[in-house]
Amino acid sequence: MNDIENELRKLRPTRPSNGLPIRIGMALADAGKLRDDVITPHRFRVNWVGLGLGVAAAAAFLIVARLDVHPPAATRHPVASNSTAPPRDRASEVSSYQAIGLTQVVYSKRNEGLLFPPGSATPVRRLRTTRHETMRWEDPHTGARLQVSYPAEEVTLIPVSGQ
Repeated sequence: MNDIENELRKLRPTRPSNGLPIRIGMALADAGKLRDDVITPHRFRVNWVGLGLGVAAAAAFLIVARLDVHPPAATRHPVASNSTAPPRDRASEVSSYQAIGLTQVVYSKRNEGLLFPPGSATPVRRLRTTRHETMRWEDPHTGARLQVSYPAEEVTLIPVSGQ
């Protein structure tokens, strides 16, 4: 170990080349300037064109959609009314409604695996479907509309054969 330490103590740095001080001076002078090969991060800038197009698109949508929260009094339909008519007449009014639509939105359809029902020789696969149904009716005479929405769940058993 002493030999290595002695060898290291004998080492002396070499003299710098003649051009080194000149190159250091030039580098210090150029340090304040921006160069093309140096990548600088972009600062936050507002893209006025994109912002203007977004506002214009939103305004166009609102003009086309014409969201009217409060319809005029002439087009309002009474939600409920006080009537002294017998229930039989009300039932005949409900029968004049005609179905105009049914919408089913399936939220999930899961395969719950195989089941072996008791007393059955073949297994069955259970599929569970969860959906939301909306039914719409309209009275052609008065123009009144009725809409009912409810969740629905269906379980289907499919026989599975091993052949």
